[in-house]
Amino acid sequence: MPRVLTEAEIEAFRRDGYLYPFDCMTPAEAGGLRQRLEAFERDIGADARTRLRVKAHLGFPWMVEIARHPGILDVVEDLIGRDILLYLSALWSKPAGDAGFVSWHQDSAYYGIAPHDEVTVWFAFSDSTVKSGCVRVIPGTHLGADFAHVETHDTDNLLSRGQTIENMDDGNAVDMELRAGQFSVHHERLVHGSAPNRSDHRRLGMSFIMIPAHCRSVIGRRAAILLRGTDKDGNWDVDPVPRFDMDPVALDAMKRAQDSYRDPALRPEAE
Repeated sequence: MPRVLTEAEIEAFRRDGYLYPFDCMTPAEAGGLRQRLEAFERDIGADARTRLRVKAHLGFPWMVEIARHPGILDVVEDLIGRDILLYLSALWSKPAGDAGFVSWHQDSAYYGIAPHDEVTVWFAFSDSTVKSGCVRVIPGTHLGADFAHVETHDTDNLLSRGQTIENMDDGNAVDMELRAGQFSVHHERLVHGSAPNRSDHRRLGMSFIMIPAHCRSVIGRRAAILLRGTDKDGNWDVDPVPRFDMDPVALDAMKRAQDSYRDPALRPEAE
């Protein structure tokens, strides 16, 4: 029996590939986390996403705690089961008036995980609106054939290689607007992207890639953090949970993951 979702919501996710919005924190609580992140940015003199791109959660214990929030895990459990691993995360920052965008793409073309049962949780530190470039999805595209991706390396594209599905029909695209403290969930194979920020405020969010423990890596053994349940399948090594902000042990694991993610030899196509 589902913990928090209705059978209709679960069916909608299976059909459309996404659900939103869900409350996780108050805007004030999310704002407090944003302040912590922006204090770090002042210390390094740069946008945090330049330092925390792949497995960003390994930088701060409080980021892992976002992923462990019961409000998030209860929703994810209803969609993929109780044994939940955190494989990947990333910060998504668009300053006011910034030209940065995310092209239409499928995460499944690059993650190298089988079967394709994982989901992405997108948590908003600030309000994410159409004007500020919220996440957009194309319903049902997780059910069809895999799409070919072209690597454009566009400097304004926030994806690492500018991976793009060209000539995508987006006539029925859905804008997943969120207020600070809310989150959305979408399927790993769902086509999604986002437009530039045309607002006068920063759009700041974080994505968490959560996988059921029965999934496996098809490009060599990798690591994850158990968030709920048990890992009885043993398909994953264990990432270190940061003991404190910028824990060097966790940062070393982050660097290894980032280096391997950028290695063209480890870039799979969607199965």
